Amino acid sequence: MALTKTFEYDCDIRGEHKHVQVRKATIVKDDGVEISRTYHRHVLHCRDKSSGSWADTNISGEDTTVQAVCNAVWTSDVKTAYETFMDAQESL
Repeated sequence: MALTKTFEYDCDIRGEHKHVQVRKATIVKDDGVEISRTYHRHVLHCRDKSSGSWADTNISGEDTTVQAVCNAVWTSDVKTAYETFMDAQESL
């Protein structure tokens, strides 16, 4: 009996600010036959604000496929639009 665990990633890009929704599937196989599949989801935003300053979201811990999607869709224009939108929400 040989148990193996693998991961698969799916990404969806949502909205004007290109939020990246990540679905991670954890797949357990016994001698090549899938016996379990579970999912975890999370959302990534292009910028983070800490102590009043904006910075790029740290995606270094994400799968390389997810990093590639983020780097492709998070242009300077998208980041600026997201910052402007979020700053406007704070002033409401």
